[in-house]
Amino acid sequence: MRVTTIHAAGDIRLEDRPEPVINVATDAVIKITAGCICGSDLWPYRGENPITAGSTIGHEMVGVVEEVGADVSSFKAGDFVIVPFCTCDNTCPNCANGAQSACNNGGFTTGGQGEYGLVEQAEGSLIKTDGLPGADLIPSLLTLSDVFPTGWHCAVSARVKPGDTVVVVGDGAVGLCGVLAAVQMGAEKVIAMSRHEDRQEIARKFGATHVIAERGAEGVKRIKEITAGVGADAVLECVGTRQAFDTAVAVARPGASVGYVGVPQDLQDGYAPLPIRPMFARNVSLGGGIAPVRAHLPELLADVLSGTLDPSPVFDLELPLERAADAYRAMNDRTAIKVLLRP
Repeated sequence: MRVTTIHAAGDIRLEDRPEPVINVATDAVIKITAGCICGSDLWPYRGENPITAGSTIGHEMVGVVEEVGADVSSFKAGDFVIVPFCTCDNTCPNCANGAQSACNNGGFTTGGQGEYGLVEQAEGSLIKTDGLPGADLIPSLLTLSDVFPTGWHCAVSARVKPGDTVVVVGDGAVGLCGVLAAVQMGAEKVIAMSRHEDRQEIARKFGATHVIAERGAEGVKRIKEITAGVGADAVLECVGTRQAFDTAVAVARPGASVGYVGVPQDLQDGYAPLPIRPMFARNVSLGGGIAPVRAHLPELLADVLSGTLDPSPVFDLELPLERAADAYRAMNDRTAIKVLLRP
C-alpha cells in the first residue's frame, strides 16, 4: 500500500509499505476513504519536534472496515467508521470518567495519510454510521476524527454556556472549529482573533460576531473595548504558545474559564511557564488537554448526520494522496488552512 512518511524537516514522501495486519484480537484494519493533515503534523515538518526518519505520519482518517480481530464484536467488514486520533478501550476507569485520551490501554492512531490503517482497541475507539455515507458528508465526518472534537473539547473545558461572550485565540483549523463549537453551544458573542482574510472568512461563516487582527497588548485592548472593559466569559486557547496563553488569560474576565487544547510549545524541561499570579488574582480557571474524542463522538456524529452541524468548510483544499508533499507545503506556507487527502 501507499502511505505518507516523513524523513526529515520538509521531507515528506509517499512510499510503498506492507498493508497492516491484525496483530492482536483488539485490532481492526481500515481501508481509508479520506485522511488529512493536522496542524500538529507541521511541528515535525518544520523541524520543531523530533523525527524518526521514515516513520509514517497522519492520525486523522475515516474509512471502511476491512478486517477485525476476534475481540471486536460491534464492527464488521463493510462498516463505515470514524477513527479517533487517540484510541481507547472505553471501559477503563479513566474512560468511564470521560478521559478517553488518557485510557490505561490507549494509544494514538498512526499512518492516517495512506490507503490502509491499523486501529488498536477498535471495539472501544471506533464509531460507525448507519450504512455508507454520501460523498458530500465525508469531509464533515473526517473532522470528527480530531479537529472538530478538539475545538469542541476546548469549548467544553472553557465552560461555554448560552449567552456567553467567548474569545478564540488561534485561527488554525482547531481555532476555527472552536468558533463553531462556541456558536453551537449558544454563545451570544464570539470574538475570533485572526490576521488572515481566508481564515477570517471561515470564522464569520461559522458564526463569529467579531474578528480582530491585533495581537499582544493591542489585541487585548481591542477585546476589552468590545466587551466594555469586562473581558470574556470563556476563552479558547487553540495555539499552544506562550504568547497565545498569555493573551487568553489577559482577556478573561474575573471568574472566567480558559480552555486549552493547543499542543504546548515554548517548553522548559517539559514545562510551559503559566501566568499563575494574574490567574490567581482574578480567579481565572483552566481546563483542557488532549481531547477525549470518543467521549464527544456520539453527540457530534448525530449532529453531523442530522445536518445541524457542518464543520466541513475547515477544509479549503483537497488533493489526491500522491500530492501529500504539496499538501504539507500548502499548509506550511499558509496557502491552505487544512488539506483533505483522498487515496
